[in-house]
Amino acid sequence: MNITPRKINTFTMFKLPSAWLCGVRVKQITESSCIVSVKHRWMNQNPFNSMFWAVQGMAAEMSTGAMVSGQIHKSGKKISMLVANNNATFTKKATGRITFICSDGHLIKEAIQKTIETGEGQTVWMKSIGTNKDGVEVSTFNFEWTIKLKTSQV
Repeated sequence: MNITPRKINTFTMFKLPSAWLCGVRVKQITESSCIVSVKHRWMNQNPFNSMFWAVQGMAAEMSTGAMVSGQIHKSGKKISMLVANNNATFTKKATGRITFICSDGHLIKEAIQKTIETGEGQTVWMKSIGTNKDGVEVSTFNFEWTIKLKTSQV
């Protein structure tokens, strides 16, 4: 089964309703990159008439986590995933449609291969950059994903 934007967005509606209600949507996903979009509107604004930082964080995390989940699914192994750390930088007010792009899919693919080969957990930092409709960077998020093989419990 291929991971598609439609499948991820349907999953989001049922399992991550706050992200779905705020308008976070996957637009494109491949093994190497993921594009997630969210539009500034009343539901996701802050008191300064721009997009709340946490909404930007949801979209940015989705752009990294969707690829992690997709690569885990593709591996056929039972692997857990968790954000262990993150940081962000905000450089401009987020108004209008903000698009987050992560192009670090190769990093998670390598980490999953290594955890399968060695049985040891791995960590990988993935970056997502948010830009407005004019291509101006508004924020950058970094997420440290941890992955490890699940052990069967008796």
